[in-house]
Amino acid sequence: MILSFIDWNPDPTIFELFGFPVRWYGLCFALAFLAGFQVLSYIFKKEGRPAEQADHLLIYAMVATVIGARVGHYFFYEFPLLQADPIRFFTQMIIPPYSGLASHGAGIGLFTAFYLYTKKYPGQSYLYVTDRVVPTVALGGFFIRMGNLMNSEIVGKPTQLPWGFKFYRDTEFNSMGNAEVLARHPSQLYEALSCLLLFFIIMWFWSKKKEKTQEGLITGWFMITLFAFRFLYEFLKENQSEFENYMTLNMGQILSIPAMLFGVAVLIYAKKNPAP
Repeated sequence: MILSFIDWNPDPTIFELFGFPVRWYGLCFALAFLAGFQVLSYIFKKEGRPAEQADHLLIYAMVATVIGARVGHYFFYEFPLLQADPIRFFTQMIIPPYSGLASHGAGIGLFTAFYLYTKKYPGQSYLYVTDRVVPTVALGGFFIRMGNLMNSEIVGKPTQLPWGFKFYRDTEFNSMGNAEVLARHPSQLYEALSCLLLFFIIMWFWSKKKEKTQEGLITGWFMITLFAFRFLYEFLKENQSEFENYMTLNMGQILSIPAMLFGVAVLIYAKKNPAP
């Protein structure tokens, strides 16, 4: 069998503007919010809700994503550093570039922000809001994982499959002391495409049901599906922190379990409450 591995070595920096590097990851991060805002505005418009509500919800989501992802990264993956230097933790949490973002932390931040949003803007139930936001989260996940791919980070384990990526910025040394680049699973691409597929499925379902859907139904299935994918993909990924090498399940898988259970609980609630 002739292997046709994909050589992957893009520069994480697109260009520099007045000495400030503009990076692919930063661009993808911005596109995640921009595209999500367009989708959310479209949904609110179709359901007759004021456009400014989408603006306010976006602000809540942006702040919650950055803070939740940064706090989650330190708590889940670098807690010893947080204990040793809490001042550094607070400064790096709010000052870009944000090196180290945990998607599970972002999820916790977002669901907290949605609760605060519904308290300030009554007339929308919590699950109504989450049902309308989760497609934008799926779309955002696509852009974020594409940013990871452009950064050659969160790489997969070695593979002999023909679509394996050779990440030249992830060089290892063999037993002879020579540098070698192994073909690896493009785990970032797997997750990105799964998020994109999930986005289209949710939007199709919403377009068919809209307000007739039981509140929480979309959210429940989203949480179960997204984190089931995440749990499975972790088997193909290299661990992000050294301490995970001594664990049966890595941190990403452990954190995905309560997320899926939350989705099950929401789904049970939705099934018990008829659609309006």
